[in-house]
Amino acid sequence: MANKITIRDVAQEAGVSVTTVSQILNNKGDRFSSLTQQKVRAARKRLNYIPDFNAQYLIRKSSRTIGVLIPDISNPFFSQFITGIQNKAMEMGYVPLIFGFNNNSQRASKYLEELIKRAADGMIIASDILDTTDIDKILKDNHIPYILLDRSSTSVSDSDHLMVDDYNGGQQVAQFLIEQGHQHLAVVMPESASVNIQRRWEGFYQVVEAHQNVSVDRVFAPLSKVGGRQAAQAVIKLPNVTGLFAINDEVAMGIYRGLEDHGKQIPVDYSVIGFDDIDIDQYMKPTLTTVHQPILRLGEQATEMVISRIESPSKPVQSNKLPVELIIRESTNKR
Repeated sequence: MANKITIRDVAQEAGVSVTTVSQILNNKGDRFSSLTQQKVRAARKRLNYIPDFNAQYLIRKSSRTIGVLIPDISNPFFSQFITGIQNKAMEMGYVPLIFGFNNNSQRASKYLEELIKRAADGMIIASDILDTTDIDKILKDNHIPYILLDRSSTSVSDSDHLMVDDYNGGQQVAQFLIEQGHQHLAVVMPESASVNIQRRWEGFYQVVEAHQNVSVDRVFAPLSKVGGRQAAQAVIKLPNVTGLFAINDEVAMGIYRGLEDHGKQIPVDYSVIGFDDIDIDQYMKPTLTTVHQPILRLGEQATEMVISRIESPSKPVQSNKLPVELIIRESTNKR
C-alpha cells in the first residue's frame, strides 16, 4: 500500500522546513515572504496533501467538528434540518459528523460515546429516547456543549434551549378547523409523545376546551406514514368527525392513503392538517394544509448556538423559540 503524503513530503517538495509548512498551512505564516508562501501552497496542491486530523487537533486543541445525532435520516424533516446544519457549520469553519440511529436507544448511546471519543467540540441531539439527565451529565463531565431538541426546555435549566412554538401551532390548527365549521375533531399522535409533540396537542386542546360545542378524540398511532395509514381505520369509526389534525406531515401522508383505502375523500369527507411543512406537501393531491416550522433555520440556529457556546463557554444561557405559521392549501374546506 502506498504511503500517505505527509507534511515532510510537502516541505521537501517546497524546499523549506516542516515548521515553515505547518505555520503557513495553519495561516500563521505572515512572517514568511509571499514567494515562500506561494511555494508551500503550490507544493501542497501538486501533492494533494491533506493535513492529518490528529496532528491538527494536538496543535489547536480543537477538532472543529460538531456531532449530530438524528433519529431517522430518511425522514424529510430531518433531511432539511441536516441541510441547515451543514450550511451553517461549513460557513463557520466546522464539520458536522452526522449519525442516524433509527430510533434505537442502544445505537444512539453508542454513537454518543463515539462522538465523545472523536473529540467533537459540540453536539446537536434530536432524540426523545435518550435520558436528558444522562446526556447532561455525560456531556458536561466531558465539557462538551450541546443543543437538545424535542425535549423540555426546563429539564436542564442551565443549558442552552432551542425550540419552535409547537403550542401555538396546535392552537392555530384548532382555531382554523373550528372557524371552518368543524365541530367534531380528531388528533392522530403517538401515545408516548415527545415533549414537542405533546405541546402541539396541549395547544390544540386549549382552544377546543374553550368551545362547548366542539369535541375532540385522540387516535394513537406511531409517528410515521405507516402509523397514519393504520390510524385511518380508527378515524372512520369515530362518529361525526370531519376535522383531522395529523401531528406531523408524515402521519398526514399515511392518513391520506388510509382514507383512500376506505373510499374516503379529502377534503370532501375529511379536512386534514399536518405539521412541519416538508417539501412534498405541495405535491400531494390535494396539497396539504400544514403548520410551517422553519426547519432549515432550526438547523442553522442550532449550529450557531453550539458554536457560540464552544467559542464563548462562559456566556449567558441562550434560549430561542422560533415562530410557526399555518399554511392553508387544498386539504381543508368549510363544513
